[in-house]
Amino acid sequence: MAEPMLGKDVPNTIEKENVDCKEQIYLEETFYILSKKKSVFRVRLTSKGLSLIKETDDSSKEQTILLRDIIGSKCMRSKRRRAGAGSCVCSSLVGPQQLKVVDENSGDLDETNQPITTIIPQNDKKLLILLNPKSGPGKARELFQTKSAPLLQEAEVPYDLHITKYAQYAREFVRTRNVYGWRGIVAAGGDGVLFEILNGMFERLDWQQALAEVPLAILPCGSGNGLARTICYHYNEPYIRENLTGISMGLARGRVAPMDVVRVETKTNIMFSFLSVGWGLLSDIDIESERLRAIGGQRFAIWALARLVGLRKYKGVVSYAKIKDVSNLPKPKLPITLSHSVSQDGALDSPDAEAFIDCDEHSEVFTNAVNGKHQRVDSWYSVNSRRSAFYSTRGSEYHSVASGGSEMRSPVHACMHGPASHLPSLMSQLPSHWVHEEGEFVMVHVSYQAYIGEDLLFAPRSQLSDGVMWMLIIKAGIPRSQILSFLLGMGQGTHSDVNTEFIKMIPVSAFRIVPEGPDGYLTVDGELVEYGPLQAEIFPNIVHLLVPDTK
Repeated sequence: MAEPMLGKDVPNTIEKENVDCKEQIYLEETFYILSKKKSVFRVRLTSKGLSLIKETDDSSKEQTILLRDIIGSKCMRSKRRRAGAGSCVCSSLVGPQQLKVVDENSGDLDETNQPITTIIPQNDKKLLILLNPKSGPGKARELFQTKSAPLLQEAEVPYDLHITKYAQYAREFVRTRNVYGWRGIVAAGGDGVLFEILNGMFERLDWQQALAEVPLAILPCGSGNGLARTICYHYNEPYIRENLTGISMGLARGRVAPMDVVRVETKTNIMFSFLSVGWGLLSDIDIESERLRAIGGQRFAIWALARLVGLRKYKGVVSYAKIKDVSNLPKPKLPITLSHSVSQDGALDSPDAEAFIDCDEHSEVFTNAVNGKHQRVDSWYSVNSRRSAFYSTRGSEYHSVASGGSEMRSPVHACMHGPASHLPSLMSQLPSHWVHEEGEFVMVHVSYQAYIGEDLLFAPRSQLSDGVMWMLIIKAGIPRSQILSFLLGMGQGTHSDVNTEFIKMIPVSAFRIVPEGPDGYLTVDGELVEYGPLQAEIFPNIVHLLVPDTK
């Protein structure tokens, strides 16, 4: 609803504008239900949305769906067929003699004296959906089938659906394909699928153009789903586990927002991250609970209790560049770009040329267009089916898991490109203004998203693109009861203001972790990386995300 203009001295011109902006009724119909004789139902389509009004003898209730939340409509089919008429219910509303054919640009008016307008599709490209059938408890196929695909079909958003066949399939796919043929790339699964896609994009020679022109998106079908939960948090979209409606509508709407990425460097690898870097307790829980993957997100809570009983501590050095005033940050600058990211000793640098070979060139493709008619192919009503049941009416395709001769063929040498690092090499001395903390730690976890899991509100002040990482440090010596209380507070984000002898939350722009000893876990976006020295820095506005259109 539009905000009312307050004040007594409002000019007459504004009053006229308010009248012009008054809600207009386009269609209205009244319905009666025999079993509810005292109730009348009115359905009304207005300039604001679709309203359902229930009227009884003593009350009236109204519910409205805003136009921005409507992505399509379905014409109901009648069971009765009449001579000379189709099965469409609409055919009984108007006869051919009542219809007038006018030119699209003639400017003729319709019955409501409103100019006839047409909406031309803004983007006829398909979405690329890369689905990991083993994400979380293994329900990604079922969730896509029942929650997302029907909505995309109603919105007439075409898509190509590819099922990942092995680890790093999504990464190799986006690295070797011409991604400009798609309107966006969707990771259907957990955060790990998007991690593969993101790093595959940075392994392209044209990474900067690809990330600028092709937005990324996520359909949360995994266990953690931190990024999806964060998107809903920022865009006031209700987040209901295993309900993809809000996120799917974002795919249909096509609204784009920028997101920061973090460049992470270890001794032998360079990677890019969108969620978090962890060392200690939370990383232990994330990696070791993999054996309970079948139970979904509950595995994290169960393993957290196990790790509290057998609490570990890790010795090392944590260094960071602290942001002194988060509320007064300068506008993020565009990153300095080179042809590729440079490693500390040159061992990770790229060759002068790469041989890119298109993958899946012989893959079996199932399409819903046969002889000009749309058909459902190999129905996916059975969740165990290998093919998709739902297709957009605009020519979506499905690439089979069992495609013969379709094994991915990677470039001769895949190297990491992306923005150049501003940090010293991994084993070099850090700038003098950095803060250094040495000792024993229960955990160090750094996040650049509000949520790191469906129920873990890690950094409530974090934004998708603000140039800030939030570092949580918990030192050894803290009582277990205090850790338990702290972890429980993460559900509501109340932990973020805690600053004690053992716990502190620090905004940083870069950091380095140097563990001592050979045992432990380091994770990046929930993925295990080599244990040893690691450093990271944030780059604003590198990636574009498809987000809900609710702001």
